[in-house]
Amino acid sequence: MAQGLVIVGSLRKASSSRKLANNLISVAPPSLTLRIAEIIQLPMYNPDLEGRDVPREWLTFRKLVMATDAVLFVTPEHNRSVPAALKNAIDIASRPHGQNNWDGKPAAVASISRDAIGAFGSNNHLRQSLIAVNMPTLPQPEVCIGGGETVFDADGNVADEDTRAFLTVFMILFADWVERQKKVM
Repeated sequence: MAQGLVIVGSLRKASSSRKLANNLISVAPPSLTLRIAEIIQLPMYNPDLEGRDVPREWLTFRKLVMATDAVLFVTPEHNRSVPAALKNAIDIASRPHGQNNWDGKPAAVASISRDAIGAFGSNNHLRQSLIAVNMPTLPQPEVCIGGGETVFDADGNVADEDTRAFLTVFMILFADWVERQKKVM
């Protein structure tokens, strides 16, 4: 059984990204246990703080990433890219130089936004960053969900059965990806 983290790019508690993350966790197969790793508490990355002044939050986050088997990123789109908090989290766990905690960890990306293209820009921009930190990322299916405010019912569950089925298949494929990457590494 693999233990994974879910990194939610939106800091809002009631965001569509967080709702999507919770739905993805709920349809993950038993072979992949996931939990959300909060990033709101992370101070902005500043290399001047490496050494004696490393923020405790960075150290805690780095240990959490180091101890996980896989990472699912769920992101909205901010100006055709990932939110600053998400990029900051990636930077923190990939530093200091030579101590990349993301290295080799299998990943998957899901994005959601109110626009029709479902945060396609942030999804692809995030994938570029994951290449840079050496995270083998599930290539297909791409999950870019548009119309984010209409996807969920009043309880935060995916309202459409076809969308729920698609997300279930995505999570099955991600769990399989994680297992295949264990054999490669």
